[in-house]
Amino acid sequence: MRATALALAALLLHATGALAQEQAADPTQDPNQVRAGAYVLDPDHGKITWSVNHLGYSTYYGQFTGVSARLDLDPKAPAKSRLTATVPLSGVLTGSQHLDQHLAGPDFFDAAKFPEATFVGTGVEPTSPTTARITGNLSLRGVTKPVSVDATFTQAGTNPIDRRYTVGFEGRTIIKRSDFGVSAFLPMVGDEVTLRIAGEFKAAP
Repeated sequence: MRATALALAALLLHATGALAQEQAADPTQDPNQVRAGAYVLDPDHGKITWSVNHLGYSTYYGQFTGVSARLDLDPKAPAKSRLTATVPLSGVLTGSQHLDQHLAGPDFFDAAKFPEATFVGTGVEPTSPTTARITGNLSLRGVTKPVSVDATFTQAGTNPIDRRYTVGFEGRTIIKRSDFGVSAFLPMVGDEVTLRIAGEFKAAP
């Protein structure tokens, strides 16, 4: 009986030690250690922050929420990776309900007619060990144009909250809203819109 108890205790200590080593090696900022596979964006931790010059007086900021995205990731061959994303245009947030409604209306996004913007990736070009340029086609308000996003890998590992394997990225791009037919109040309100993207992708079930 004593021998059995000692054997069980030894197994438990071994398992605990192995788990501690696994946790110590996790998370990682080394892209070579990231798991390949399919990922989906965590909607609670995936947002697009936009900014635009407002009448020359300030830089105005807002966000798109409710973004959904899928990432097929191959860290060993990044060029084979692909990203697709959908942005509900009724989900624009500025902190002003009146302005949110105006932006979703015909002057800007016309969300009743064009409820979503989509991005379909066409290529990934590594620019450093932790950065890449993601090219793709952005469709907004019935217009599709090529867009490139400068992306930075931040971290990968098991999320301590939900225990799911997670990969994080940040991105940045600048588009001209007039290219997509969003021309209201030009040039008083700026044509160039900066998009800053933050996303945590969970390994698909």
